Amino acid sequence: MSVLDDDVARRPGVWRDLWRDRMGRSGLIMMVAVLFVVLVGPMIFPFQSQSFGTSSASILQPPSAAHWFGTTELGQDVFRQFLLGGRISLYVGVFATVIAIVLGAGLGLVSGYYAGWRDAVLMRITDFFLVLPTLPLIIVLAALFGQSIVITSLVIGLTSWPQTARIIRSQVLSLRERALVLRVRSLGASNYRIMARHILPNVAPLIFANLVLVLSGAILAQAALAFLGLGDPVQVSWGTMLHNAFNAGAMSTGAWWYILTPGAGIVVMVLAFSLIGHSLDRVLNPLRRSQR
Repeated sequence: MSVLDDDVARRPGVWRDLWRDRMGRSGLIMMVAVLFVVLVGPMIFPFQSQSFGTSSASILQPPSAAHWFGTTELGQDVFRQFLLGGRISLYVGVFATVIAIVLGAGLGLVSGYYAGWRDAVLMRITDFFLVLPTLPLIIVLAALFGQSIVITSLVIGLTSWPQTARIIRSQVLSLRERALVLRVRSLGASNYRIMARHILPNVAPLIFANLVLVLSGAILAQAALAFLGLGDPVQVSWGTMLHNAFNAGAMSTGAWWYILTPGAGIVVMVLAFSLIGHSLDRVLNPLRRSQR
């Protein structure tokens, strides 16, 4: 058995505990609804980027039977654009989260386990990235490599891992001093085996809970960057829709549907993953379980 036997034994019941928690249940319901809409919706209602309104009468039209969420400044259907935009926002968020979690968990594990000068060097690097301004960085990278989904995902991921690294490091610092780890080390087990068999399994729930929170932050960051015009201009995302809506003067012309639709999508998606992440932290964290 690993160090935190009680936590390991509880893992099969995590989803049950998550569903019983009001916050987790709300997040799960919202997440399922959002994933169904953004993953299945574009298959049922595909968006044609070259489909424009045939006349000026189709521009910025309010919701109707023909266009459920109204039309854009080009006469395109907002509903179909909304479905495709949600998928792009989710893709960027997932890609950036994978980068952030792999970097953060890996550096946090190494830093906490070895401590000493390795820990000092890695934590100084972490501190540097914590204060690194994301917006100027993505502007420079966009100028060098162009504005694309890959560049946006890389920048968000490379600037989102420090929090994860610090959280994992603090947990590993505690685990490395446990009796079982000391006993296994005295028996000649390699550092790699100790980290892989006795440390990593016990920080995995913490990594998973933090992953969901990082995902919500990455989706919000992508929307913010796209809204500022720093996203991929070719790919439609919810942030891009907001950017286009403001450029088209949707606020001044009263085209509320053009702004409300992607805005509500961003809020619901980010809120769903945030609720699940906080609920998972309460379910998997033994200190917080005792406070429930």
